[in-house]
Amino acid sequence: MSPIISSLAPVFLIIVLGALLRTRGLMDSGGWNGLERATYYVFFPAVIIMTLAKADLTTVPVIEVGVALIGSILIMTGLLLAARPLLARLFDMNGPAFTSVFQGATRWNSFVAIATAGALHATVGLTLTAIAVAAMIPLLNVLAVIMLQHYAQDRPVVLGPTLKAIVTNPFIWSSAIGIVINALGLPVPVVLMRFGDILGSAALGAGLLLVGAGLDVKAALRPRALTWLSCALKLVLMPTMVGAIAMALGVSGVPLQVAVLCAAMPTASGSYILARHMGGDATLMAEILTVQTLVAVATIPLALALVS
Repeated sequence: MSPIISSLAPVFLIIVLGALLRTRGLMDSGGWNGLERATYYVFFPAVIIMTLAKADLTTVPVIEVGVALIGSILIMTGLLLAARPLLARLFDMNGPAFTSVFQGATRWNSFVAIATAGALHATVGLTLTAIAVAAMIPLLNVLAVIMLQHYAQDRPVVLGPTLKAIVTNPFIWSSAIGIVINALGLPVPVVLMRFGDILGSAALGAGLLLVGAGLDVKAALRPRALTWLSCALKLVLMPTMVGAIAMALGVSGVPLQVAVLCAAMPTASGSYILARHMGGDATLMAEILTVQTLVAVATIPLALALVS
């Protein structure tokens, strides 16, 4: 078994376990919701803060990786906006459906990315993924809210909800805290470091279980054409663009692999929640989320093998 497959296999096995536990009714919906809130607001922020606080950012190509990831998101956004009238005619796609395709083509599941990068490349992988979080999450949140406001709710973009989505996102403020601690060289007591490390260990398993528990297999039994389109855009085109830009900027080795890994992730679990709360096509979003997660089992190893 190749190192890539052997590192990815436990990650996807935990996702499968999460789906089985949800099916078997180990916890009711309230229990899963509580675990999701704890993971989102406590466990994963702890991983990001501790990783960025301890990282030696001078040893990794921070700017180049950030430019490759942000540049690819902006290119994908431009392509989708330009192609929207054509897609509307070809697939009978309305505004809410377009927002789900957009989220499916641009957002990424950072839970899976952090666990996979850590399994493949240990501390360096976690550091680079934390950099990707800091680079991508603010932009993706802004773009997703803007698209939903304009195309799903059919109203002008309102600054308030957009700013609220940014300020209240725990991945954004935890990235800021970690970077400030690192930049200022602030000492972190050993007790707090150990505290953060334990929370981080809880994050990886809990996050992957939640990914599995959130899958809707019934919604994915007969995927629509728009779902396959989102898979092609997110799982094939996005990592291809990131890899091409990163290599053009001189990125290679582990940083290139982690950048491509982050780009090759299926869409974020939070995409469904955002679609449901802001008038998007939540049914299509659930279908895209599930199909992408299943297809990514094959596409992620292939993407990594091409840049290894």
